[in-house]
Amino acid sequence: MKSYVALLYSIILGDKRRVVMTDLRAMAERLGYLEPRTLVATGNVVFDAPERPLAEIEAELESAFAVKFGRHIDIIARCGEGWQKLAAGNPFPAESEADPTRVHVRVMRSPLHPEVPEMFRGHCTRGERMEVIGGDLWVDFGGKPSESKLLGVLTTKRLGVGTFRNWNTVRGLRGMLSG
Repeated sequence: MKSYVALLYSIILGDKRRVVMTDLRAMAERLGYLEPRTLVATGNVVFDAPERPLAEIEAELESAFAVKFGRHIDIIARCGEGWQKLAAGNPFPAESEADPTRVHVRVMRSPLHPEVPEMFRGHCTRGERMEVIGGDLWVDFGGKPSESKLLGVLTTKRLGVGTFRNWNTVRGLRGMLSG
């Protein structure tokens, strides 16, 4: 058995409806995943399952989500060890501890090339900094991400399938995996 983390791209279904975490856990249980647990209402689920390729887990979760909630969303999966490595690779640790909401990671389905941040430097108008670590894009927004012009250009169309999580969420999931 291995531990996995699954990240939902969006937990808003439309008409101001959100995915309820008890429903998400129940969906994971119906798929045969063991001990599914969620982190508050963040659209993340941690579970145990026999070792399988991540692409299979993502496809299974996306299919089950579409059936249960009536809408497709992208779901990114990582094995527990992979999540621990992602968290340990945070290139902005001091900034993360000072304000965990200003540092985000875009967890990618397919790894980004290290030169990707150069494509977006012109959108960094408030001192934002970016680094690709292990194929994922880390961003220090230098403040509220919603006030940054950079956030609006870091889209699926430009980067590929991925989803942002702030440092609070990253370390919360790391803690859930640790016990």
